Amino acid sequence: MAVKDRDRFSTATRIRLLGEQTAARVYRSQTKRQARRSRLTGRAALLALVVCSLVVALAYPIRQYVSQRAEIADTQRQQEEAARRVEQLRDLKARWQDDAYAEQQIRQRLHYVMPGETGYVVIDPDAAKKSRTDRSAADLPWYAHIWDGVDKADAATQ
Repeated sequence: MAVKDRDRFSTATRIRLLGEQTAARVYRSQTKRQARRSRLTGRAALLALVVCSLVVALAYPIRQYVSQRAEIADTQRQQEEAARRVEQLRDLKARWQDDAYAEQQIRQRLHYVMPGETGYVVIDPDAAKKSRTDRSAADLPWYAHIWDGVDKADAATQ
């Protein structure tokens, strides 16, 4: 037993134990550092930086692209509506070129009659009251608008 105690307190034994303890500590710190390090490597950080740079660099052009596509779609829709309106106006112009249609419209709108005819306007009192209350400014004939304009101008000067 005395030999064993002497070996325990010898310098070589103490240096060996100290070396083993130091090696264990270094190994533990390396494993902790490796565990921490393995989460984010330099390559991963560089890749994340490149991806973020691309997102920032492409955000504005993509937003512009989307807004321009919406503007183009809106312009195309307006163009289609204008083309439909042009077709309607061409049809209306073609109808007005026909003498029978023009005569019909003149008779209906201006209450004109041909020479030798007698024009009658039948007024139902109930219908007249109802039509006065239901009429809006757009339903009035053209000469009513002119007369209203004259009345308003006269009222403005007084």
